Amino acid sequence: MIVAGFIAFLCIGLILGLIGGGGSILGVPVLVYLMCYSADIATSYSLFIVGLTSLIGAFSYLRKGEISAEAIAQFAIASMTTVFCVRKFVMPSIPEVFTLFGLEISKDAFIMVIFAILILFSSYSMIKKRKPNTINQVKWDEFAKSPMGLPFVILLGICVGFITGFVGAGGGFIIVPVLIFFLRLKFKKAIGTSLCIIAVNSLIGFTGNIGQQAIDWVFLLSISATCIAGILLGSLLSNKVSAKRLKPTFGWFTLTVGIFVLIKETLLN
Repeated sequence: MIVAGFIAFLCIGLILGLIGGGGSILGVPVLVYLMCYSADIATSYSLFIVGLTSLIGAFSYLRKGEISAEAIAQFAIASMTTVFCVRKFVMPSIPEVFTLFGLEISKDAFIMVIFAILILFSSYSMIKKRKPNTINQVKWDEFAKSPMGLPFVILLGICVGFITGFVGAGGGFIIVPVLIFFLRLKFKKAIGTSLCIIAVNSLIGFTGNIGQQAIDWVFLLSISATCIAGILLGSLLSNKVSAKRLKPTFGWFTLTVGIFVLIKETLLN
């Protein structure tokens, strides 16, 4: 199963290289179901893998100047503070078994159910066809410049930080729309800025686990290197494969994985 896990991470990297995102959300299910790690450890390892791969992906956007330092300052400070606190204080305080609405639930099952719900949202964002924005540009600009604009962006940053810290996923499918609609970034600049935010959030969140969990650095660096190799291969093939067509197909696959995780952790557990 270890070999299958490495092949899966190579494919995850390949998807990241081909369509620029989405693949990393499958890292936790691979670590849990193929490589037999607990959900808590899997989310921790996923943070490192997602952070490192996002950092690699961000370099090409950085060279092109397609990263907004202002957006990072407004959004990332709130989100990275939140993700560190979640990993350092919230996750260790959750008991291994607890009662919710009269049902006895394990910590691992609870994490995976929340993760399955996130996968379903992520798959929907990949499957859904994007329509041209019909909302008046001036109204969005007025909102962004209003006193409500910045606090709302900070609040969204906190929400993304909590999600990233809890399930070990980057949350790019949330970050990119926020950067486009509320901070008025162009699509490519939003992607580059999102990768930077995900990298910072994930790696800082991972540091919250250091000293609290036994970390297999050899395995972690090996699996990260495999994922990065997939990204490089995907980048080479990206000109030959239509990302526009591939993304919905991968979205349906992700949806299937989300449903499987949800059924396994609720009805079959």
